Amino acid sequence: MDKVTAEAKQSPRLRMNYNFHQSLEDKCHRFLNAMEPGTQVAVHHHITKDESLVVLRGKVRVLIYNDEGEITENEVIDPKEGRYGVDIPKNTWHTVECLAPETVVFEVKEGPFVPHEIDGILEIKK
Repeated sequence: MDKVTAEAKQSPRLRMNYNFHQSLEDKCHRFLNAMEPGTQVAVHHHITKDESLVVLRGKVRVLIYNDEGEITENEVIDPKEGRYGVDIPKNTWHTVECLAPETVVFEVKEGPFVPHEIDGILEIKK
């Protein structure tokens, strides 16, 4: 975790993956996602794939949106507070924001890799 965290700190995106799966074509993707504050995954959805996140270290905010771009769930995942993870059902608009230094999340989702499925950008309501 320390190695991938150091790489995240040097990345312009302030995050870095460490893949346990061997190929982007694998049927199951399992990886560490190291993040630093200031990084936020773009709002996206996986049309046919569930996604599970478990925070191993640090803290994240997970926002869930409806199709109208309105926030329907706002969850802070922090193992120190007894909140360890979240399961995001397929076809659910969501984002993940890092809230603490040296955050590391274990993620699992179905492969193969498909770039963020944003068939029509979701207009987020402020």
